[in-house]
Amino acid sequence: MATKGFVVYLITGFSLAVLLSVHFINKHSINGGYAHPQKLLLPFPANSSGSDPKIWPDLKFNWRIVLATIIGFLGSACGTVGGVGGGGIFVPMLTLIVGFDTKSAAAISKCMIMGASASSVWYNLRVPHPCREVPIIDYDLALLFQPMLMLGITLGVSLSVVFPYWLITILIIVLFLGTSSRSFFKGIEMWKEETNLKKALAEQQKTYVNSHGELLIDTVYEPLIPKEEKTVLQIVRGNFNVKRILVLMLVWISFLLLQVFKNNLKACTPLYWLLNLLQLPVALAVFVYECVKLYKESKKRRKAGNPESICEAAIEWTGTNLAFCAVCGILGGTVGGLLGSGGGFILGPLLLEIGVIPQVASATATFVMMFSSSLSVVEFYLLKRFPIPYALYLMTVSILAGFWGQFFIRKLITILKRASIIVFILSGVIFASALTMGVIGTEKSIRMINNHEFMGFLDFCSSQ
Repeated sequence: MATKGFVVYLITGFSLAVLLSVHFINKHSINGGYAHPQKLLLPFPANSSGSDPKIWPDLKFNWRIVLATIIGFLGSACGTVGGVGGGGIFVPMLTLIVGFDTKSAAAISKCMIMGASASSVWYNLRVPHPCREVPIIDYDLALLFQPMLMLGITLGVSLSVVFPYWLITILIIVLFLGTSSRSFFKGIEMWKEETNLKKALAEQQKTYVNSHGELLIDTVYEPLIPKEEKTVLQIVRGNFNVKRILVLMLVWISFLLLQVFKNNLKACTPLYWLLNLLQLPVALAVFVYECVKLYKESKKRRKAGNPESICEAAIEWTGTNLAFCAVCGILGGTVGGLLGSGGGFILGPLLLEIGVIPQVASATATFVMMFSSSLSVVEFYLLKRFPIPYALYLMTVSILAGFWGQFFIRKLITILKRASIIVFILSGVIFASALTMGVIGTEKSIRMINNHEFMGFLDFCSSQ
């Protein structure tokens, strides 16, 4: 019921945003003297060939770089722990504090997400699964969502050309407020369950009776056969699935080659659109293969009466659930393409929603984000969208933050025995991103509307 209510909230919020935008356009096109209402729909200045003026501040020691370092470190640490990356914090920080233009800020944000995700994946490979003898990264879910995320990122980049920034901001805020609220209530539920479990364990450990019937009070139970401690190398081997990683790399390379070829073509030509459409069969091939695998295994276990999950998700892999995951994957990638994030703002809460425990949800989401963000970084590098010194510096900050953020939070979870901390961090990062995106969206939209800097998508294509 909660999931259905959340979907209804999203549909209602998005519909209202679109209706309000249409009303705004009609009002200004009739009363405001605009000759072409379509121009209000698009974010490009008429003299810019489809992009904001490039603004790259010099990398020098001042209060801006110090504040950006602190925010970048905290955002990367909390973002990777929650499995959301932190693009919703990085882009406003780079724009409002450091002074980058929006497109360059999105490119540097991808560099930071890639660095933080890579260091988090390296840390998670050295950590055992908290309750099972399986990898802490769920490769089945990674293969299910990664192709759809990459497909969605391509769609999001295209929509960022078509949609005005103020409409993108409204849609993202609606989405972020919904996901952060849902994650927060999920965290409260988990906190209560953990509290009840700790109370039950405390009551159980108070009294024990030995073989002679004598009552033993406050005795710590020691197992007869101690649990074998694994070395770091053994844990890494257990968490490493070479076949699945090779498949993910193949998808990554396929998308990269298509993007590289597409970027060397003139926009809106037949070959340009053909290369865009070729991404669809690449993504669908991997997604359908994984769907068939999950569906068959789930059906087989249900018939055998085996209640054990075939992966970390505590749901039955029916056609409806698989279709829902496909839509959410594309939506997550679209948000990533619009915002300059890794798509974790959808993937992290979604993994929790389908029953994945927080530690595995965080590890899996950051693993998938490492692939999606690195693809964008290579693309932006080829297009020369970001200054190398700034990107290297902030990426180094994110690498350190990703590793030490995982380290401290995992230690805190071990001490407090509350995995719900991850869910609260995830909720907080998404909510903070909604606020910062609201600030930057308002500032940029007011500037663009006052300057009447809009042009149509068709005009942009014809000028290429």
